[in-house]
Amino acid sequence: MGGPYASTVAQLGGRPTVKLDVPLCSVFLAAFLGFGICHMVLFRRNLARGHKFIPSAVTFGFCMSRVVANAMRIAWACHPENVRIAIAAQIFVAAGVLLLFILNLLYAQRMLRAAFPAFGWARPVSYAFKALYVLVVITIIMLITVIIQLSYTLNANTHRIDRDIQLYGVTYFAIVSFLPLPIVSLVLLFAEEKHVASFGSGSWRIKAIIVFVAGTLLCLGASFRAGTAWMAPRPASSPPPYMHKTCFYVFDFGIDLAVVILFLFARVDKRFHVPNGSSKVRHYRGEVGFQKHVPLEQVQKDEAGRDIEKISSHQWLSAAG
Repeated sequence: MGGPYASTVAQLGGRPTVKLDVPLCSVFLAAFLGFGICHMVLFRRNLARGHKFIPSAVTFGFCMSRVVANAMRIAWACHPENVRIAIAAQIFVAAGVLLLFILNLLYAQRMLRAAFPAFGWARPVSYAFKALYVLVVITIIMLITVIIQLSYTLNANTHRIDRDIQLYGVTYFAIVSFLPLPIVSLVLLFAEEKHVASFGSGSWRIKAIIVFVAGTLLCLGASFRAGTAWMAPRPASSPPPYMHKTCFYVFDFGIDLAVVILFLFARVDKRFHVPNGSSKVRHYRGEVGFQKHVPLEQVQKDEAGRDIEKISSHQWLSAAG
């Protein structure tokens, strides 16, 4: 197999240059590094207090992927003829943002479960969300494979198949980025706030605003990338205006950075925190019955106010023994 071959098709952002792209990528690299460290500091401090919020660590991981992506674009600008560096840069640019899609969808899912527990915690719904996440992973593996394969073959039919896979991938990611918007909208329209299961801190509407703003930004970026991908390919020597570097930095790194900052200053680590093991017990009330210093006689009610369990001292001691 020959190659790697430089792409002859115009791509979003084009080939980076030392004069323009190196300064811009340096700024984004420093910004993602700084805010990534902030998210990791929050994660470590929360963990030390027994407040485990894994999405903070995931956001840190996303920021590090963006640091690598910008570093690779700087290297590509300094070595424009090195196709392998170009491939690596394209892979990191394409792959990183998916972590933000998953996080925002996770926050929307938590709101859905709190508003409509019977529906949100239902097995089919839970499996549907898991299927979405698994398909995201499978799709990004497909796209990475396609990016590499396109650089190592000149076969026209292979290029056609690879383009079809790319179109599927960017379209699916645009759909995933959009899903939190209708979920949160339905929750706000049909859920009564006084009957919503409490989780995290802060008001219900602020949680919705955070997810909605992040979803709007992420969907804007994903939709732009999908829209440009569906346009007829143009030669790299004559790129269309929507492939300009400004569009690349605004709709890729700019939007990503805005969402990272939003998650940090909105303190999603507090607002969207749920008790450990919630997915096992299928509610957000925390662990039940087998905790120290809890009353041995207690009546627990579900979100609709119905008595669901009564544990006596004798029953508790029997279970503990």
